[in-house]
Amino acid sequence: MNPALSRITRTLILAGLVAPLSAQEVEKTKAPVSVDPAPVSRQAGVITSFAPVVEKVAPSVVQISTTKNVKGRGRQQSPLFNDPLFRKYFGIPDPDEETPEDETPQRRPRRGNGVHKEALGLGSGVIVSKEGHILTNNHVIEGADDIVITLAGDKKEYPAKKIGSDPGSDLAVLKVDLKNVPAITFADSDKLRVGDFAIAIGNPFGLTQSVTMGIVSSVGRKDLRIVDYENFIQTDASINPGNSGGALVDIEGRLIGINTAIFSRTGTNAGIGFAVPANMARTIMDGILQHGHVVRGFLGVDMQDLDENLASKFKVKGTSGALIKSVQKESPAAHAGMEAGDVITEINGKSVEDPNELRMTIGGLLPGTKVELSYLRNGESKKAQITLAERRPEDESKTTKPQPETIEPDVLDGVMVKDIDEPLRRKYGIPNEANGVVVTAIEEDCPAATAGLRVGDVINSIERTAIKSAKQAEELSSKLKAEKEILLHVSTKGVSRYIVVKED
Repeated sequence: MNPALSRITRTLILAGLVAPLSAQEVEKTKAPVSVDPAPVSRQAGVITSFAPVVEKVAPSVVQISTTKNVKGRGRQQSPLFNDPLFRKYFGIPDPDEETPEDETPQRRPRRGNGVHKEALGLGSGVIVSKEGHILTNNHVIEGADDIVITLAGDKKEYPAKKIGSDPGSDLAVLKVDLKNVPAITFADSDKLRVGDFAIAIGNPFGLTQSVTMGIVSSVGRKDLRIVDYENFIQTDASINPGNSGGALVDIEGRLIGINTAIFSRTGTNAGIGFAVPANMARTIMDGILQHGHVVRGFLGVDMQDLDENLASKFKVKGTSGALIKSVQKESPAAHAGMEAGDVITEINGKSVEDPNELRMTIGGLLPGTKVELSYLRNGESKKAQITLAERRPEDESKTTKPQPETIEPDVLDGVMVKDIDEPLRRKYGIPNEANGVVVTAIEEDCPAATAGLRVGDVINSIERTAIKSAKQAEELSSKLKAEKEILLHVSTKGVSRYIVVKED
């Protein structure tokens, strides 16, 4: 797993999917939100208190509680006990950890197979329209059978319906049957600047209406591998479990983001939090309200970043562009003749900086849209006219299940490979359609290991020559010993990537 991912921790309990509403219940119009596009005032002055801002915004931030129907009797406890971060922080043992047999209490099983409600989690949400639309994170309400919200200063719970969700951005839209609720005003998040004040309001650890203050530390954060579509605002305003789905506002009390995740080694705030920008959240919400889900364009390629080694092997000047590591069958890209190893450099005449930029651009276009892609194949410039399809949930990229990305690889000395057979397929989770040879042993300090090759990886090609057998791989490797760099196309449990193995 990418080591950076282990430090990126979601802020609340992950739980499951609420049954979607029927087509008749899905709203077909945009939520009548309030938007103030003016840039924030940045005049120098002395700020003595943020109380007026908090008083303005707090009524729009709600607490969200979720429950799940479970058969049999259950023990009621705070839903925060379901949060692994909460348990770790307070030293509470994980109930899923195995207990040694000699320490296992001998208890008679409790009888009863009725249905009871089990608390899943607590989180936050933001009221965005007077008609009762609420924005929150998908992981706050995922898996819940019942969702209730509590308004600020009101202990009464109100049932909420799930209108739809978008796992690709970790956003969800709820609706509560109340009128004239205090709705927040949106800011134009594209006008944010690093250094602007940022105030986070939510319910960390179940503590209602908690407020923290910081600044906008960065904008446009990507490649965090939290979700498929990343364009995060980074802030040092303290965010902890329970803040998920809460509001990040500017100094004028306008919504600039939906708090989503933290970057931490301990699971609690380390001064690096991430929020989905308000403009992106509003666009996704409108798509959910109009269609019940977000409609995105689909190209059908899996991509990776270029580094200097890969750029050299693929004859690309610089490291800008999106390297195609695989093309999905019967996809628009496949029909256009695109192949693994192509490097996309432009879309509709606009330069492509990296895969995330291309993914965001394609995802922002509707199915049926015609695009022109410029790409390089073996250093030769080519163009493709492609009509985008609709992205389905099963087409979502595997960024939420990250595999090791390329660092700087080398030659096959110190690597043992075998032909793929059924036992090896089962052992290493190799798909039936995967061809090549499987790595069964590798020396820790060999060039290939340094490059990122691991036991269980399948080598599909060496220097763009398809590998059919271990004998062929060994022979080709021997012929290439004089080379200083060798390009490998490898896959891990069906997820492919390129690596460049460099001689020490």
